Amino acid sequence: MQATALVCDQAMQFSLSPVILPQLGPSDVLVKTAYSGVSIGTEFALIRNKISWGPFPIVTGYMATGIVQAVGESVREVRPGEKVFVRGNGTMSLPNGTAISPVSGTHCSHVITQVGGTHGLGVLPDTASMQTASMFVIPAVGFHGVDMAEPKMGQTVVVHGCGLIGLGVVAAASLRGCKVIAVDVQDRQLEMAKAMGADVQINGSKTDALAQVQALSESGADVVFECTGVPSLIDTAIAFCRNQGKFVWQGNYGQAPVSFNFLVPHGKQLQTFFPCDDGLMPCRQTVIKHMTSGVLPWEKTITHRIEAAQAPSMFERINQGDKDIVGMTIQWS
Repeated sequence: MQATALVCDQAMQFSLSPVILPQLGPSDVLVKTAYSGVSIGTEFALIRNKISWGPFPIVTGYMATGIVQAVGESVREVRPGEKVFVRGNGTMSLPNGTAISPVSGTHCSHVITQVGGTHGLGVLPDTASMQTASMFVIPAVGFHGVDMAEPKMGQTVVVHGCGLIGLGVVAAASLRGCKVIAVDVQDRQLEMAKAMGADVQINGSKTDALAQVQALSESGADVVFECTGVPSLIDTAIAFCRNQGKFVWQGNYGQAPVSFNFLVPHGKQLQTFFPCDDGLMPCRQTVIKHMTSGVLPWEKTITHRIEAAQAPSMFERINQGDKDIVGMTIQWS
């Protein structure tokens, strides 16, 4: 079947183009996309070839919501008309037969997926906002990292970098009853961190963040989440940890090797954690439940709400370094 997708070529040119999706198989579900959420960090790491999940041309996007249009003959879990959230799309090609890498391809008018598995769909609560819920993966990544590191109630947590992943960490740690210190160089992100439950906000471009953290926590933080994904900031984040504390590599540092001052975490005898992905269905369902109930006010992180026709120009703005865009959703139908 023919659909429409946001396609990026090797020259980092963006276009809203027709694509061909495969015929529906017995275990497949066809979803008409309502909204797809944009993950600027991961998607532009793929677009800029910092990381690679397949050759160009590509269709990015790994989270969306929509309405089930059709199901394969063996599907019993969902039926046409139901609201769902989806984690990825199937294979696709250009009309001339050129294969497209769907990474994971949810910036598309239609998605073909399955129930279950690591990237299968889930049913949305009736009262869920389809627009806000289309951003579900990003907070789920943060919730997964917090779940792995297990900060305790009353412990001090530093979140280093308050992009969307960091904001998910702030929310999850706050809900666990931790004292959360948010560190960033943008006041806007720090205001969002406050809305997600951060107790203290520190702008590292205006003050000595390490001195501030030490003044607030004496020996340092119990758990530090490094969320920037910037290799040069790893040592900065490690310094926030107390002796025998925990350090979480929450950012994605790409395919290239990273380096850090070994003797500091070695001397502090830190435990380290390497969360990957979003914790799968338990984390996804949890953040959507919290979004729907109002416990997680994730709509406050969405700074741009656009229609599909605007997507190529908005992606070009992001690629040119526009820092005004934090969270963005694309309306498809």
